[in-house]
Amino acid sequence: MEFKQSLLDYIGEALKASHESVSVAESVTAGCLQFSFSQMKNASEFFKGGITAYTLEEKVKLLNVNKQEAIKCDCVSKEIADEMALNVRQLFSTDWGISVTGYATPVKESDQKIFAHFSFAYKNEVVLSKKLELDHKTNASAAQLYYAEFILGCFKCKLSERII
Repeated sequence: MEFKQSLLDYIGEALKASHESVSVAESVTAGCLQFSFSQMKNASEFFKGGITAYTLEEKVKLLNVNKQEAIKCDCVSKEIADEMALNVRQLFSTDWGISVTGYATPVKESDQKIFAHFSFAYKNEVVLSKKLELDHKTNASAAQLYYAEFILGCFKCKLSERII
């Protein structure tokens, strides 16, 4: 797994320059985002850690998502992504929380579609929530990598907005 070095460099340098920190809550990307942050120069200065919570039970227990809402949507919704981002930020005491939950393969629960919801929390506020949809024929690992790189690109944009 390899992401554009310029993307990783920009994110790392922006976080260091602003003296801000980030944590990650992942499901569908299964650690891809955490791996990418670990590849940034001096990552321990701004990346505090993350959680890969794949099941409903773990999202409820570790990330304090609303169990009833999670049951209704199989843990995949804007609301769940928002909760994950806010709660991972709080759990790790970071400025930023990034979350993603979704499907990398078409299944009954997803209506045979491949999609993910991701959110960014800054301080105590969700500042971005998006849904990504991919072609139902997309390979699972390609979907996971696409989600991760897209999210990193959006995070770069959010960080650059704060610099301007």
